[in-house]
Amino acid sequence: MRKKSESVARIRVKTPLAPAAIGPYSQAVQVGDTLYCSGQIAIDPKTGHLVSTGIEAETEQVLENLGNVLRAVGLDYRNVVRCTVYLADINDYAQVNEIYARYFSDDPPAREAVEVSALPRGARVEISCIAVH
Repeated sequence: MRKKSESVARIRVKTPLAPAAIGPYSQAVQVGDTLYCSGQIAIDPKTGHLVSTGIEAETEQVLENLGNVLRAVGLDYRNVVRCTVYLADINDYAQVNEIYARYFSDDPPAREAVEVSALPRGARVEISCIAVH
């Protein structure tokens, strides 16, 4: 058991293969064997623009961004144990779920999906996750 005065190392994860944080947060933070990934929206890291050609394309870009953050520390989608999906319109649930299932087809993580009133930059979907080594 760790003593109260001992601290666990926090490693900030930053990769150019995912969009830079657009606020005072990190793309992800690793603490021990656990990686806490901030929510990703469909910003193309090459252009800095939001992919807005449909909910399917947005969802694919979101999951590609998350995958790039995971790979920055040697993980992939199989290491994800929990996701939170934020939707600007719950009616997009079926389409998001269809794309999501392509990335988490084997042994999917725990997950919740919630409708929110708005997302940054007018995004329609945002996904965050927790992964373990």
